[in-house]
Amino acid sequence: MTTARFTCFDNPTLPFDMQIEFIERNPILKLSFGFSLMIIAYCEKLELSKKYVLSRQLLRAGTSIGANSFEAQNAESKADFIHKIKIAAKEADETQYWLLLCSQSNEYPDCADLLQKLEEIMKVLNKILSTSKGRK
Repeated sequence: MTTARFTCFDNPTLPFDMQIEFIERNPILKLSFGFSLMIIAYCEKLELSKKYVLSRQLLRAGTSIGANSFEAQNAESKADFIHKIKIAAKEADETQYWLLLCSQSNEYPDCADLLQKLEEIMKVLNKILSTSKGRK
C-alpha cells in the first residue's frame, strides 16, 4: 500500500507562502533553497569583481541542486525520483569543483561557508540515495 504525500505540485495554484512552507518542511529542499540564495549572493560578488565566467558556471550548477531536488518531489516513479536526486548530486559535485577553484584562486571572495553548507547537502543527498535504493 502506498501512502499519499502532499507536494506543492498537487495544487499549482498554492499561494507562495504555502510553497515556502512546503520547502521548509523538507530537509533537502530547505538546505538546497538556502544554499541557492547563498550562491546567488556570492555570484553577485563575483560579477562585481568581473569574474563572469566562473560566476555563471557556479550560479547554474549551485542553483540546479535545489531545482532538481524540488523536481524530484513530483517524480513519476521511484526510479524517476532516484534519477532526479542523482542529477542533484552531480550538480553538487560540479558546484564543489567551482567553489574549490574560487577558494584556491587569488582575489576571489571567501567561500568557506558555501563549501561547508555544500558538504552538508551532499551528505543528505547521499543518504537519500542510499535509503531510496535500499527500499523495495
